[in-house]
Order: sequence, then structure tokens, then C-alpha cells
Amino acid sequence: MPEQALLRLAPPTASDSGRLPMEADGRAIWATLGEAGQLAGVYRDGDPAAGILTDHLDRLMTDLDARFGIASTLPVCIQIATTVPLLALGGEPAARALRDALAGTAVVALAATDEGSGADLAGLGTTVAIEDDVLTVTGGKRWIAGATYADHLLVLARHRESRHFTSFTWVLVPADAAGVTIEPADTTLFEGSGTGHIRLDGVRLPREHIVGRVGRGLTSFASHIAVERLAGALWAVALCARTLRQTKARLEERAHGDVNLWQLESIQQRFALALLRTHQLDAVVHRLAERVAGNRDTAAAALLKAAAATTVEAVLTDCAQLHGAEGFTTAGAQWTRAQAALWGIGGGTTEIVLGTVAGAADGLLAELPA
Repeated sequence: MPEQALLRLAPPTASDSGRLPMEADGRAIWATLGEAGQLAGVYRDGDPAAGILTDHLDRLMTDLDARFGIASTLPVCIQIATTVPLLALGGEPAARALRDALAGTAVVALAATDEGSGADLAGLGTTVAIEDDVLTVTGGKRWIAGATYADHLLVLARHRESRHFTSFTWVLVPADAAGVTIEPADTTLFEGSGTGHIRLDGVRLPREHIVGRVGRGLTSFASHIAVERLAGALWAVALCARTLRQTKARLEERAHGDVNLWQLESIQQRFALALLRTHQLDAVVHRLAERVAGNRDTAAAALLKAAAATTVEAVLTDCAQLHGAEGFTTAGAQWTRAQAALWGIGGGTTEIVLGTVAGAADGLLAELPA
């Protein structure tokens, strides 16, 4: 298999992330990127409300994947693609948090997933009681990336009982507010991500802590998570390409009789299939990227999310198998494979997004040759 068939790794950004140790957590990475101006540089004219620059986001996600682990990169990805743009919806506390976030001096954790099923956002149990001048937030959020080191929590809450999409509102909650309790999630897979569980026990805040318009929470979330799905797909290409390179290098080092493992035809065929899948993902990502970044196309974003999840699962499973017993070492290929199961769960399970793809089938079919 010719060497040029391997995916090109995008050149690193001009960030200072290289000065950090590879075990740096998400907060340290965020601070370094902010100080270097790399966070604002991902957006058109440096304005999160204006949208993402896809090529800048691509280079940044590739750079972060090359330098840091999945766990530490996760909260950076979520903040860049979803949390920071949501802060631009308005409200003075949100505007201050936005400025600090872009400077890297504040972390804002996106607290959407509730204590119930993460796939059932319309069933959220977290509530916000809206009075003339005061908000009262009550409920719980689980598996929130960045929660344990966040300065603010961007909380999706229900302001009325109906499951209608207009029943939800964003509230910016200071992480140190009275009534807020945060505890680390019980997992070693995502150390560095700050993943935690949040309790909100009658948290009282001024009304100005509403972010955006009352009743627009779920609509704005659906729009902005489309860009997060694009970011995840760009990151997935970088992860698969890096893992394939590492796997090929290892196969070339391992002797098998008079040859090395890479020279075995059965090994090459399995590797080639993983490489093919990665190129296919890369192609669909770059075909749909501008539709998602520019138009918040939710069907295209669902297609990217499903493609990324299924590709990551297949490629990392094959690579972990090709590493043999060595894949079970600490932070080895099997560890990475377990972490990468995140692509099929976080931001919408594969089953949920495939349902979205099916719902848009007529339009997606119309894009293909008749």
C-alpha cells in the first residue's frame, strides 16, 4: 500500500498548545488557546455570533488531537462549537462570560444532559421559575464535560410543564452560586475532561442570567449542536488518521518470521479497509462542512454525526485488534477505543441521529444522482 495513501495530517495551528504537557487538562488547554488568540480565531471576524471558519476549526481540532488525549480535548470541542456561540445570544452576564471565555480566562460548561435519558431533552426535569426580577433553578445535570473546573454553567431548563419545544430556556449559572453542588463523575476514562454531575438546589439568580429569549432554548440548542457535530466529525478524521499511522508504524516494527506484520496480506487488507473508511468520512465531512457551518443544516449535521460515530468505532476497533496484547497497556489502543465510544453517545446517540437522517431521507436522496 503506497505511503501517500495515508491521510494528510493538517498542519498545526499557530497556537502555543505545544508548550503544555500531553496530560494537560481541558482548562489548561483552553487558557493557553485563549491567551494565544486561537479561540476567537475560529470564528468569522472573531465573532462567535457570525459563525465558524471551517478550515480554522479543522486545523485546531487536528492540532489538539495530535497533542492531547480525547478526554482533555472534549470540553474544548464542546465550548468552541456550542457553548461559546450560545453565549452570544444575549444577556449582560452572558456577554461578560463570553469575553472571558474567548480570552481563555473562564470555562463555561454546557449543562444540557439531565438526570433522565440524555436523548429525551423534551423530558428535562431541571426547571427554572421565572419571576419579575429573580430566577430559581432546580434540578440535576449528569455527565457534563468541564463541570468540575467550570466558572459558569450554561443550563438548559424547563420554564413550563409542556413538552413543547418552546418550554425551555438557557440560564447562565455561576459555578460557585449558593445551591450549586458539583462532583466528579465515577470514571477514569475521561480524566482531564472535568466531567461531573451537577445539583442545582433552588439556585436564585437575577433575571438577567437568562441567555437569549425565553422559550428559545431547545431551538437554539438544535441549531448550535449542528456545528458541534461538524467539529466532532473533523476531530474523528484526525483521530482515525493518527491512529492508523501509529498502527502501521507498530506493525512495521513487529517481526513475523522473516518479515514484519505489515507485510502480511491479511493484515494489509484489514488495515486498508480501515483506511478506506477514514477517507470516506473525510470526503463526506468536507462535502457537507459549509452547509453545517454556514446554514446550520441539521440533516447534514446528523449525517456527519452518524458517519463519524460508525467510522470511529470500526477504525479504532480494527486498529486495537492489530495492536494485539500490547493494546491493553495503560493508554494503549484498547483504552483509546473505549474512550472513542463517546462518538456514538455524546451529542446524540447514533440511533437518534440515524432517525434524523431517515426523517430527511427524501431531501438527502434528491442530492444523489437519479
